[in-house]
Amino acid sequence: MKFSEYMTEWLYGKNGYYATYKNIGKSGDFYTAVSTSKFFGGTIAKHIISLVDEGFLKEDSVICEIGAHHGYFLADVCEFIYTLRPKLLSTLKFVIVERFDDLQEQQRKYFDESFGDALSLTHYKSLSELRCDNAFFIANEIFDAFACELYFKGKTARVDGHSVEFDVENEWVKEKAQKYFKDRGEIAVGYEEFALEMAHSAKKFEFMTFDYGEMQARPDFSMRIYAKHEVIPFFDENIKRDELFAKSDITYDVTFAHVKDAYAEAGVKFVELKTQMVALIDMGILELLEMLKDNVEDKIYRQELEKVKMLIMPDFLGERFKMMKFRKDNKEKR
Repeated sequence: MKFSEYMTEWLYGKNGYYATYKNIGKSGDFYTAVSTSKFFGGTIAKHIISLVDEGFLKEDSVICEIGAHHGYFLADVCEFIYTLRPKLLSTLKFVIVERFDDLQEQQRKYFDESFGDALSLTHYKSLSELRCDNAFFIANEIFDAFACELYFKGKTARVDGHSVEFDVENEWVKEKAQKYFKDRGEIAVGYEEFALEMAHSAKKFEFMTFDYGEMQARPDFSMRIYAKHEVIPFFDENIKRDELFAKSDITYDVTFAHVKDAYAEAGVKFVELKTQMVALIDMGILELLEMLKDNVEDKIYRQELEKVKMLIMPDFLGERFKMMKFRKDNKEKR
């Protein structure tokens, strides 16, 4: 089978890694910014409020998270909107795009426990189901979870059992590899379709995504497996892929130039790429911490400060992760 089919089955098959609820953080296989601190979602909430104040977003806009897993991220956004601008909680529409019924159920349960009747949450299985005038889309670590093809010196990989062989001719993969100056590595599949679905789902929107990678493609393979916070190179000769299959996370570095080109083809404007550290500071995470400092005991403030440091410190998540932003506005020429 194609490697993209193998990866899809690993992550999204009936018994795939993402098909059921998984713990993230200390008790899981890996950390995310969401599992590190509520102030990640709080900073996004502050940014959403600024977009409303600027007039880019209307007070009845859709706030949509794509691939929410637990639902913690969007819930944190809602919690901070309630704290900073409570009236918006009753006018904004909150949406999660989630393909798996089990995860939808977990998300609904968490929102019910957190907000009761004060907030309504709507689910869609894909962006193609959503149609609205004005939206803010947010995603954390989504593009690294798209299936990909593996490429090596002109040949594309196939998987036989759990063995990877580079002996397939695939012109689409070869063209993408040449475009991004790769003689080996991962070529993501599905970015173009995803960008088109988003472009058609809202007449005007901002999309912000956080992921790890670089604008230009890496010169080598970055495919790896995460199991209980251990990073395992996919091509490590000592690993048993059959034992790790669907029981651990599998991922790779994002080539942001590929994401950028996919959105350009869909008629959506690229705005900027920043490190997570710079993006969160620019959007006001330090101001939120100052507000906390003025309203809680010093012990609580220091606990939250340490968590925020993990988000923005260069040697943890601050430099490795990037924020990429896009906008579609029908008033702009495309």
